[in-house]
Amino acid sequence: MTQTCSKCNNTFDEKLVDDPGAQKYSSCPSCWNEWTTHAVMVINELRLDMSLPEHRKALKKQEKIFFGLEQGEQIQKNPDNP
Repeated sequence: MTQTCSKCNNTFDEKLVDDPGAQKYSSCPSCWNEWTTHAVMVINELRLDMSLPEHRKALKKQEKIFFGLEQGEQIQKNPDNP
């Protein structure tokens, strides 16, 4: 069955999705891989400690912003290079 990615609006076959986390947002494999790379950057930039509930909540908020489900400021990959 085909779905539409919530991030890039391209259609994809849901059988191609390996990670069950990607199904939360109806995300294509490409966008989910982009998020996992971006999540590492967010964790490092914000110095998040995943053992703390409020830090996990902050990462979840950035995840929702990344997939366009929530409004907010997205962390930029190269803040020194506008």
